[in-house]
Amino acid sequence: MNIMILFSVVLMTIMAIVHTGVWIRVIRRLDIGYRLARGLRVFVVLNYICVSGYLASKFFLGMPSELFFVFSLSLGVGFLFFISTILYELIHIIQTHIPFDDTKRKFIKQSTDMGVVALGGIYLGGAIYGGQKEPTIVDINLAQNLFDKPYKIAQISDMHIGGLIDEKFVKKSVHSINELDVDVVAITGDLTDAPVAYIKESLSHLSNLKSRLGVYFIVGNHEYFHGIENTIKYLKSIGIVVLENSSVEIGDTDNRFNIAGLYDYTGYRNGKFVPNVKKTKNSLTANIPTMLLMHQPKQIDKLGSLKPNLMLSGHTHGGQIYPFSYLVKLDQPYLKGLHKLSSKQAIYINSGIGFWGPQMRLGSLSEISLICWS
Repeated sequence: MNIMILFSVVLMTIMAIVHTGVWIRVIRRLDIGYRLARGLRVFVVLNYICVSGYLASKFFLGMPSELFFVFSLSLGVGFLFFISTILYELIHIIQTHIPFDDTKRKFIKQSTDMGVVALGGIYLGGAIYGGQKEPTIVDINLAQNLFDKPYKIAQISDMHIGGLIDEKFVKKSVHSINELDVDVVAITGDLTDAPVAYIKESLSHLSNLKSRLGVYFIVGNHEYFHGIENTIKYLKSIGIVVLENSSVEIGDTDNRFNIAGLYDYTGYRNGKFVPNVKKTKNSLTANIPTMLLMHQPKQIDKLGSLKPNLMLSGHTHGGQIYPFSYLVKLDQPYLKGLHKLSSKQAIYINSGIGFWGPQMRLGSLSEISLICWS
């Protein structure tokens, strides 16, 4: 079965459970008045329809951006429903077990029920507002005493070009990166979220990225979903170095280093474009520092004897919408930011310059990482 069809079936099933759960376990119990309760029931039905609309947009590209924006928000609302159901179950237990008389109990229930609805609205509004913010430049200083002169590295990840991430967004991002005047630009996967033929004009602006030592790219999991071969071929054609279980030696005469890259973890499941640590290690120039690009932080567990000085990853989006970060931590060893493993080894996880699904962020900012590596 096509992976997108399988994903759609799984997501619609999960969303059906979530929407049914919030209807039965929350809305039917709320003491907020008939009209408001009816409005919420209609909202639940419409949101589930919008989820199907979002998935349909993945098969029928070219949907108007305004409509796609509304459809994409349905995924974030679905997550809100999931959190609300868990929260309300806890509140319901408290409401029914505190020893108050009936009059006080009714007042407390009405107050907390209205509070839950208001809190949900604030949560949704705050997440949508956070998703509209411009990417932040995050400065990281990593001193490992490897070079006489530090290198400036701009890292971006998880742009997810396609849908709401359009040509305008890419042009703006390229301009922001070029203003940093860096030595290296590293793109750590999930650059695309649609077939190359559909987003070629947006991708073409990446050819305008400026850096002294080049622009380097590794595939993420989403590249596997939309024609990974064509994506790699096109990016190479516009001057981007695609690292495919390979490395390149770059840098100044007395301060050379390897920049290496692995295929994504998804390759293990797909049976093609599979990460090969041994091949990558054998491609390295010995006795000089190494920077490794790998999309998912958990790939660190597969490196074995390969010990890069600096690893750059993405994939997690920093959780994107709190408290989704706790679910991400179940799958990944690191969520975001710099983690020093020793005096000569560190990993940095970029929170993503774009977003996946809803244009929403809460507790995580989109970013361009500016790493000073010395």
